[in-house]
Amino acid sequence: MIENSQLITNFYKAFKAKDYKTMQESYRSDAIFNDEVFTNLNGTEAGQMWEMLIKNGKDLELKFEILGSDDDYVNARWIAKYTFSKTGRLVINDIQAFFKIEDGKISQHTDSFDFYKWARQAFGLTGLLLGWTTFFKSKVQKTAMGSLEKFIKGK
Repeated sequence: MIENSQLITNFYKAFKAKDYKTMQESYRSDAIFNDEVFTNLNGTEAGQMWEMLIKNGKDLELKFEILGSDDDYVNARWIAKYTFSKTGRLVINDIQAFFKIEDGKISQHTDSFDFYKWARQAFGLTGLLLGWTTFFKSKVQKTAMGSLEKFIKGK
């Protein structure tokens, strides 16, 4: 069986290579994914999310490091640099990732980052003024989930 830290290293290498299929195969179908924008996705939906982000993101640069791992968990840090497609603004997002591994696949994946910092970069003045509010975060989440649902239905 593949070592947990190697599974996550392969996951991020696939992300860098825009290989969403390898990323999708890294998840259990019943996995749970959460981040500041996408919440409560199962493993299949998380895989579809990565496919959508890779296909829509033209200039993604990615750095990552494994911070620690044991028999069941891996902690990582990754930094994404990309142009936010809705506004054309440059975003550099520093993300802490937590993975639970079961049977050689990701069963839980939680990415956390400073949403307000991200919103300021992605939306400029609007993000500066509203990015700290739950209203704005909810609107971004709803829009992102709508985009994912549309992407999945269009396949």
